[in-house]
Amino acid sequence: MRLLKIVPDNTNIGFVRLRFWAFGLTLLLSLAAVGAVAAKGLNFGVDFAGGLMIEERFPSAPPLQRVRSVIERLNVGDATLQPIGDGRTLSIRLPVQQGADEGATNATVRRVETALGQAFPGATFARYATVSGKVSGELVQNGILAVVLAMIGISLFAIFRFEWQFGVSTFVAILHDLLMTLGFFAITRFDFDLNIVAAVLTIIGYSINDKIVIDDRIRENMRKYRNMNMSDLVDLSVNETLPRTVMTSVTILLALFAMLFLGGHVLRGFTAAMILGIVVGTYSSIYVSSSLLITLGLRAQPPGGDGSGRERAERVAPTGA
Repeated sequence: MRLLKIVPDNTNIGFVRLRFWAFGLTLLLSLAAVGAVAAKGLNFGVDFAGGLMIEERFPSAPPLQRVRSVIERLNVGDATLQPIGDGRTLSIRLPVQQGADEGATNATVRRVETALGQAFPGATFARYATVSGKVSGELVQNGILAVVLAMIGISLFAIFRFEWQFGVSTFVAILHDLLMTLGFFAITRFDFDLNIVAAVLTIIGYSINDKIVIDDRIRENMRKYRNMNMSDLVDLSVNETLPRTVMTSVTILLALFAMLFLGGHVLRGFTAAMILGIVVGTYSSIYVSSSLLITLGLRAQPPGGDGSGRERAERVAPTGA
């Protein structure tokens, strides 16, 4: 039985010659992501913003202004409304309630549920979540700290495992993936909560796993083919690992798309972040971090081999650095 091969053997794609286009695209997308976050901000979920979040299911998509007027008559604070999925489920976010113990929270939930049930016959309560302002502030700090420490730790590992150029390129690639994720959530207005922080850390882990495989092959080829031009060597290394990279990404995406369409709206933000992260992480590993090694001045070890690099270099078309 023949094995499935998405990428044929002896693939010869000149990734390095497109590096300046890739750098320009990466810079443009990163600036756009920063601009989106600065202009629109992130739609923090209850985990980070604090307060009370209620989900109510309606027979049909309700008029938001009417729902808002019903809630305003209860004097529970300004409500933030957001349709979910097909529009029939509504996320109702309220500020932290006075005396925010379990009894007060349950009383507020019952009041909202009763009022909406009377105004919209057939409306049913789905779930609610509550987080105090103090806890939400701590979660924001811990979430940021987790992401920053992960980025620094992975970059330091690349420096000690390989050379400083690998550490810098790793940090740039991870930062690019992080900015793309934040920009995506700023534009789509998905809730940004602890589940998304978990997704971001998973994206970072996937991206670095893919990058370490390519970096290790680059270092191995630097020792084997010491006379090879560095651009050709990077192209050779990326092409050699490309079948593994593509197969891994495709299999993960198949599972994620199943979760996206069948997992319900609760998992939609997490799954969308993971799908974006896999695509962006694969792109940054191939086009950004690997080619950036050349710009940072990485060179093969001093000549001393048997000249076999010239023979192997014939597999890779000259890129002209």
